[in-house]
Amino acid sequence: MLPARVTRIVLRGLDWLGQEVLPADRRSAHWQTGVRGEEEAYFHLRKLGYAIVARNYRSPRCQGEIDLIGWDQDVLCFIEVKSRRSSEVKSAEAAVDRHKRREIAQVVREYLRRLPPTCQWRFDVVSVYYDDRNPHPQIEVFRNASLAA
Repeated sequence: MLPARVTRIVLRGLDWLGQEVLPADRRSAHWQTGVRGEEEAYFHLRKLGYAIVARNYRSPRCQGEIDLIGWDQDVLCFIEVKSRRSSEVKSAEAAVDRHKRREIAQVVREYLRRLPPTCQWRFDVVSVYYDDRNPHPQIEVFRNASLAA
């Protein structure tokens, strides 16, 4: 198994190669920031000891998506990642509004159907802020956020 640092270097190299070889990405800058933020959150959570078991999980029975699912020791964590270029308009964690929490809660219930009823779980929100002056994003994990709508 490759250490996280080597994995990150390989992924960044593949991303660079893709940018050089493949046609230009026509997706919006907003969407690209979100994808980049999810990747940063993934590696940050791994450093914190999370064992990530799923990325961008969708259920065929309900709308919505869970960005990351992972174990933090013996607790299953459903993780929503919010990325921003600025915190001036609306904070990343505040962007998980009632509608988004309701969608996530439906997918969480669907996922938990396959697990024993005694499984401990929680909902976490990870905010990723990019600053043009700093090459490394600022990442904050809000553990045990509320899913109540």
